[in-house]
Amino acid sequence: MDRNEEMALEQMRESVEKLGSSTEDYGEKTLMRFLIARSMDPEKAAKMFCQWKKWRAEMVPLGYISASEVADELAAEKFYLQGLSKNGHPVLIVKVNKHFRSNDQVQFKKFVVHLLDKTIASSFKGREIGNEKLIVIADLQNITYNNADARGIITGFQFLQAYYPERLATCYILHMPQFFVAVWRFVCRFLDKATQEKIRIVTNEEQREQFIREVGEEVLPEEYGGRAELVLLQDVAV
Repeated sequence: MDRNEEMALEQMRESVEKLGSSTEDYGEKTLMRFLIARSMDPEKAAKMFCQWKKWRAEMVPLGYISASEVADELAAEKFYLQGLSKNGHPVLIVKVNKHFRSNDQVQFKKFVVHLLDKTIASSFKGREIGNEKLIVIADLQNITYNNADARGIITGFQFLQAYYPERLATCYILHMPQFFVAVWRFVCRFLDKATQEKIRIVTNEEQREQFIREVGEEVLPEEYGGRAELVLLQDVAV
């Protein structure tokens, strides 16, 4: 960590205290995620950090969302947790053709927290470091208009942006049908530049080969060019 980063961290801690909160239980790597997300502006990072703490206390008062609280979403068996990529990032796969717009938005939001928390937790043993990232693979093969849940996609990305800053390493989108292009353009209106730069739409063989190289054959299922089997999110113990 260079001197400028150290100064920014110290200024952020002071700003957090001025806002009536504390960074006492959080390490440098956690705080740096908020600084990076706010272009190294200590005051903006402090504000984001305090908003995150408030949200976390209200949304996840026990520190976790149990599987029983999101049983309906888990029953769809649409998310898979594959282990670690070549760079040590947990790989989360979503088969979008198994997803349908939820009538219970409270449970859906809890489910987003459940799956993100579990994915991040799967990347370490023991104590969290604070700078863990994840890879998302969104498989749009065989989707219909009923699966094109723009609101749900926006909610997921907004949670990543506001409450899981700098957690997303890369999001790969596979098999995007033509009708979904308009939906995606609408979704992109809600994504900041940093998030959009982490999204890769795989459309040709060269991009597919690069995707396999970057993620790794050891964790990718055979249908995506790897050697692994799909592992349901709820079957992974962390």
